[in-house]
Amino acid sequence: MADESYKAQIDREKVQQMAEHTMGFLGGAVISGMIYLGDKMGLYRTLDGAGPVTSDELAQKTGLHERWLREWLEGQAAAGLLEYKGNRKFELSAEAAMVLSNENSPAFMAGGFCSLPQQMGVIERLPESFKTGLGLPYDAFGPEGARGVERFLAPWFQAHLVPRALPALDGVVSKLEAGAKVADVGCGGGVALIKVAEAFPQAECHGYDISEYALARAEENKAKAGVQNVAFHDANGDAIPDDKSFDFITTFDCLHDMANPTPVIQAIYSALKPDGTWLIADIHSMPTFEENLEQNPLAPLMYGFSVMCCMSSAMSTPDGEGLGTLGFTEPVARRMVGSAGFSRFKRHDFDNPINAYYEVRP
Repeated sequence: MADESYKAQIDREKVQQMAEHTMGFLGGAVISGMIYLGDKMGLYRTLDGAGPVTSDELAQKTGLHERWLREWLEGQAAAGLLEYKGNRKFELSAEAAMVLSNENSPAFMAGGFCSLPQQMGVIERLPESFKTGLGLPYDAFGPEGARGVERFLAPWFQAHLVPRALPALDGVVSKLEAGAKVADVGCGGGVALIKVAEAFPQAECHGYDISEYALARAEENKAKAGVQNVAFHDANGDAIPDDKSFDFITTFDCLHDMANPTPVIQAIYSALKPDGTWLIADIHSMPTFEENLEQNPLAPLMYGFSVMCCMSSAMSTPDGEGLGTLGFTEPVARRMVGSAGFSRFKRHDFDNPINAYYEVRP
């Protein structure tokens, strides 16, 4: 009788709404796979500026099979990523190209999909993490994981770091022009540091990371850029020196991923000159779950990233602090840097919906 009473209370309309809501997430996952294919095979780049094309025309341009391209094109149009122009013709709009094709565009997003197979593959290993509490380091995603992070973050570095962010920091540009000593802790593929090195050839630039795949990409990017004033270091054995010799230190989107951010923050304090500056970029997050639930439209995505990547990395050692994607909130940042000895903290707004930026000084 209790079971029948429970069934009688179920709102069938709400069940249907929940089913449709859940199906939307499955649709998003499948369409993400199609974006991955479009990026990997260069289809968006081929479509960029080509005007309306048929699947036959795209096959001629790419050397790929027409039937497979037709199905992909129709799916992209159904998803609103391509425009259907009638007469079996499809077009990548100029606006969509900025998001899906043009890697120099600050709006470019397709790079964030390039490590999707590796990210989804890691899910098979996560049930063990739920049992033991021990997560996986970023290198669990392999070389494509490092490449994906780099391509996702690079557009902001290329468009905004040197012309907009650095001039907003008190006295940093003049120091860089005079030959400042710079460190990027958690440098990844080195894109940000290389941009600084190119803009300020007198500066002495050092990048530190623990990912072998990221450091390999950093060396490749350094060689491609032809910069001579950059050196990359494996922080596992070549950590940032505690000699207060650095004028400027950056950490971009990495503190929340670190298993042990507290000693890293202390090491940054010990490395920075008394008049030095530390620029932190980290995920924009509200102080409480309730606020994220109500005000943060990216919260579902960020919590998913956290389980797959960020919190997993932050729990990859038995003593991991486990901040996770949304864990380095402004109150947490203020508390952690203050505990390390920093006394000045200023938030900047660089119109990035994903990141918060903090200028920190001793």
